[in-house]
Amino acid sequence: MINQPTINRQEITTDFDYYLIWSALILLSLGLVMVYSASIAIAESEYGESGSYYYLIRHSIYLFVGLVIGFFAFQFPMRAWREYCPHLFLVGTILLILVLIPGIGREINGSQRWISLGIVNFQPSELMKLLMVIYASDYVVRKLAYLDNWRKGVLPILALISAVGFLLLREPDYGAFVVVTGIAVAIMFMGGMSLKLFVGVTGLLVACLSLLIISVSYRSSRIDGFLDPWADPYGKGYQLSHALIAFGRGEWFGVGLGGSVEKLFYLPEAHTDFMFAVLAEELGFVGVATVMAMFTCILVRAFIIGRTAAILENYFSALVAQGIGVWLGFQAFINMGVNMGVLPTKGLTLPLMSFGGSSIVVTCIALAVLLRVDWENRQKIKGLNV
Repeated sequence: MINQPTINRQEITTDFDYYLIWSALILLSLGLVMVYSASIAIAESEYGESGSYYYLIRHSIYLFVGLVIGFFAFQFPMRAWREYCPHLFLVGTILLILVLIPGIGREINGSQRWISLGIVNFQPSELMKLLMVIYASDYVVRKLAYLDNWRKGVLPILALISAVGFLLLREPDYGAFVVVTGIAVAIMFMGGMSLKLFVGVTGLLVACLSLLIISVSYRSSRIDGFLDPWADPYGKGYQLSHALIAFGRGEWFGVGLGGSVEKLFYLPEAHTDFMFAVLAEELGFVGVATVMAMFTCILVRAFIIGRTAAILENYFSALVAQGIGVWLGFQAFINMGVNMGVLPTKGLTLPLMSFGGSSIVVTCIALAVLLRVDWENRQKIKGLNV
């Protein structure tokens, strides 16, 4: 890790990073409002007029559960997360195996990504994103002396990524595979991997990902739809063309909250993968810019928290904090890029905002861990033991 300037202890006047907290709360609150707005039509079609609040109620419950579990996750010191990370990663891998077993894993829309817990479904791939952040951070700190050695430092974690990636692709969940892989490589680079090895590993992974795209027809068709959605607006380009229409209708200030037309069964997955397009239609450029600014703030604060931990020589905590920032920023970038037609269509939720219990709960836990790193930094700067 690169040494950073010393810390001004007089600048630490609170126990928490309120920029981070308020950015997360704004996104969670705005997400709750937009989930309700985007889901009214589909909820009424499935459950009648009396069921228009169905997705709002479920999302509110997910959010409450996420905040409660996040509160308890915050109580665990970072040394405990590091001590148990191999066991947690093993549990996550076992869950990825279980989801593929018929009778245990639940298939929805052709993908077997969920484990039924009775009234809710749990998605192990969401948990694996957080576990990869924690495990990769611990791995990099343990293997710091070998990060420039292909055989001793890089190959073992690439083998691990390949094993996890194989399980994710069996579901299939290509989007989670891309995010998990990106997390691991980014943490290795931030931990001290040489630029030469980083470029080589990145090039290898990009080649593998490209091969996975062209080898499966439905993935390659998404590339065709991305390149020219108007060539087949009722087929391969359907989702993207309607997302772009939503952005176009939004203009500067939007058509007004609740006024979206595209959410009325034109735009598929309006309350999940394409909720950002509904937000753009209803709240316009101002709403889009606000969401982007909040995610940027979270990313910046995560890196500042990580830098502070590095100054305090808590390298594991530093990498975890920055890894969480990379994960949330990277996934948000992909979701926004897909909605705006900058990236090919991919089924990834917008962190903190899209409907989805597993995503909301795991993201709340991740933010709790990030806040824990920040809290421990502040206590140590004050001279207190944690």
